[in-house]
Amino acid sequence: MCGVIGIYGNDNVVYEIYEGLIALQHRGQDSAGIITYNEMFHLKKGMGLVNNVFNEKNIARLQGNIGIGHVRYPTSGFGSLEDAQPFYINYPFGIAMAHNGNITNYYELRELLEKKFFRKLTSYSDVEVILNMLGVALEKHLKSNNFFKSLCLATKEVFKYVKGSYSVVGIIADYGIFAFRDPYGIKPLSFGKKNNCYAFASESVVFDMLDYSFVRDVYPGELIFIDKNKKFHSKRLKREKYSYPCIFEYVYFARPDSIIDGIGVYEARLRLGEELGKECLKENLKPDVVIPVPDTARAAAFSVSKVLKVDCKEGLIKNRYIPRTFIMPTQKEREIKVKQKLNPIKSEIENKKVLVVDDSIVRGTTSKEIVALLRKAKAKEVYLAITCPPLRFPCVYGIDMMTRGEFIAKKYSIEKIRMMIGADKLIYQTIEGLIKAVGGGKREHFCTACFTGIYPTKIKKKELEKIEKERIKQKITL
Repeated sequence: MCGVIGIYGNDNVVYEIYEGLIALQHRGQDSAGIITYNEMFHLKKGMGLVNNVFNEKNIARLQGNIGIGHVRYPTSGFGSLEDAQPFYINYPFGIAMAHNGNITNYYELRELLEKKFFRKLTSYSDVEVILNMLGVALEKHLKSNNFFKSLCLATKEVFKYVKGSYSVVGIIADYGIFAFRDPYGIKPLSFGKKNNCYAFASESVVFDMLDYSFVRDVYPGELIFIDKNKKFHSKRLKREKYSYPCIFEYVYFARPDSIIDGIGVYEARLRLGEELGKECLKENLKPDVVIPVPDTARAAAFSVSKVLKVDCKEGLIKNRYIPRTFIMPTQKEREIKVKQKLNPIKSEIENKKVLVVDDSIVRGTTSKEIVALLRKAKAKEVYLAITCPPLRFPCVYGIDMMTRGEFIAKKYSIEKIRMMIGADKLIYQTIEGLIKAVGGGKREHFCTACFTGIYPTKIKKKELEKIEKERIKQKITL
């Protein structure tokens, strides 16, 4: 999972892009980068958080009224600086690009580019494949009298060849800024405007921070191009019967103050809590207090408490200087960070039956540590309620859950998981409750592959096995 931003402004845009990346920092902590353009590209990228990569000196040289930025955590590649985004190529024109997503036929396209088009790639970042595929196609379809038509034809070829999920922002030197989204709309991408300035971002919260007006989401299969005269062009190049936005964005990844595909993330989490509360009633749970695991489960815990008619209290305090444990690269790091990240408020826990609400269980590491913390704080009983169903299948679209071996629910029954993490009760959301809650009556179709094993792009078993094999190899290297 990554975060992208692109801005076409009037003056130097680097400061707005920097602030936008700060707003998107939750989407990636591995690396950050910004590229701007004024007669030439100016690039700075590095490993770590946004405020560690950029300083007054390197920001000052990122000149230009057009630019794109990126925050990353690795789902393909080896997590080195070579894989950090954005990327650019010099021909044709000079094209810079950043993306959020994951290419499922990456190795096939890499081989095609190298053997047929003699393009030697410099990294294992899948955006470099998209960038070069666009460059090859744009050269093929270039028509000097109608550049947008040429760009449409080139992007259409990208849609034809590139499989998986991708929300892309890019710059074409001396021509303008563009954005497109894969035909299934798996990864989010929003479009905003302020006077005659334009912006694209992974989440609408960026526009709030920068005082842009949220216009709409980029449609699945759509190309938007803002030319050098600030004229707006758009065309939907490919339409599938349904779009399938990633449902895990609403459960965990996106900020609660964002709106994705017309659905408020905070409101979706409130509804997740309502549906989860109904499951708790079926189990005849009678806790003394409901406690959220901060921060993503807070809204759901509030709704669970309303359904059960029990107080919702802050019982776990989060150290905000510890990164998200979900995206820590190794098991040992995750275990250490969980202990550093959360501390109980004993007065809200001691001698009480505690119902803890969390968003998900992947490996079980965090859940086990949380239950142990509550036991140590002398909870009478510990119940754990999860706002999503059991995670059992690899995500091939950009969330770092790409091997079956990472899922505790793939190996064990719910009762066995309960025993392993030490809870007195373990309640999961149902898949029906998940879709109903997130959709909120506005949509019924989402990518739920990590829960159901049903992949919108109809990925083949052999492709899935290859992706898993490569990811295991990368994790060993990391």
